[in-house]
Amino acid sequence: MGPHPTVAAIRLAVRRVLNDVLGSSPDPNPLVLAACSGGADSMALAAALAFEGPRLGVRSGAVTVDHGLQDGSAMRAQEVAGRLRALGLDPVDAVGVTVGRQGGPEAAARDARYAALDAAADRFGASAVLLGHTRDDQAETVLLGLARGSGIRSLSGMAAVSGRGGRYRRPFLLLDRDTVRQGCLAQGITVWEDPHNHDPAYTRSRVRHEALPVLEKSLGKGVVEALARTAQLSRDDADALDQWAADAQADAAGDDGSLDVRRLATLPAAVRRRVLRRAAIAAGSPPGFLFARHIEEVDRLVTGWHGQKALNLPGGVAVRRANGRLVFSPS
Repeated sequence: MGPHPTVAAIRLAVRRVLNDVLGSSPDPNPLVLAACSGGADSMALAAALAFEGPRLGVRSGAVTVDHGLQDGSAMRAQEVAGRLRALGLDPVDAVGVTVGRQGGPEAAARDARYAALDAAADRFGASAVLLGHTRDDQAETVLLGLARGSGIRSLSGMAAVSGRGGRYRRPFLLLDRDTVRQGCLAQGITVWEDPHNHDPAYTRSRVRHEALPVLEKSLGKGVVEALARTAQLSRDDADALDQWAADAQADAAGDDGSLDVRRLATLPAAVRRRVLRRAAIAAGSPPGFLFARHIEEVDRLVTGWHGQKALNLPGGVAVRRANGRLVFSPS
C-alpha cells in the first residue's frame, strides 16, 4: 500500500525541488537544508526531505531558529532539533538570534531569521534551503501587499525560488495548509503550534484568522486559490516590467549614472518609476525604506519639472535635475 494521498503530494512537491537542485548544482551530492520551526508545515517539509533526499543522493539536514521571543524558546528549539535528528537529518543546527525593532516585530523577526538561515547555509555549504510556505501563506502575503498599496511586485507574493543564487526554495506554494497538516497527522508527526500565529497583535495573524475567513464567507470558497493565482500572474508581469526597466535604465544612463530626462519621459509610467527606483537603490537608498511616495516625487522631476530643489531620499541619497539629467548623489 502506498503512502496517504496527502503524504504522497508532499513528497512529490519536495522531490521535484530536489531534482531541480540536483540539475543545477555542481555537487553530485548536494546538501539541502529544511528550515523548520517545529510547526506542521515545516515538520512536513523536513519529513519529506528526510524521505526523498537519500533516495535521490541528496544530503539532507535542517536548521531551526530560536527568535528568543517566548519563555522557554531555547529549550523548544533543542527539542525540535532532536526531532529533526530522529528523522535522520544531518546536519541539524539550532540557532539563536536577537530580534531587533526595525520595521516592526514581524519584519524584524523575519530579517533575523533569514540572516541566520543564510549563515547556516554558508557554514554547512548547502546548495539550497527549503521553506515550508503554503498556498495559504501566499494568499496572506498578497492581501498584505494589497493593503500596503505598494504595487504589483508586492502582489506577486513569494517566489518559488529566491535568495542569493536561488538558495531558497518553496516546494509547497501549490499545496494548501490543510493538505500539509493532514500529511503530518497521517505520519504521526508531533508538531508545535506557535502562539504568535493566533496573536491578533501580529498583522499576518489577523489576516489569517479574521480577514480571509470574512472574504471566504462573503465571496465563497476559492479565495485562497484566486489570490495565489494572482500572485503568479503578478510575478510574471512584474518580471517582464523589471526587465524592460533594466534595459531602459541602461539606455538612459550616462557614465556617471545620471539619467537622460528626455529618454525617461518617453517611457510608460510603470517602467519609468522602476528605472527611478533602481537608480535610487544603486545610489545607496535602502529598498525597505524607499516607498512609492518617494518615487512619485522623483518622477515629478521628469514629468512636472518647474525648477524644484533636490529631493532627499532615505539612506542619505539626494536626487536633482540638472542640464536635462537626473543626478543621484550623497546628500
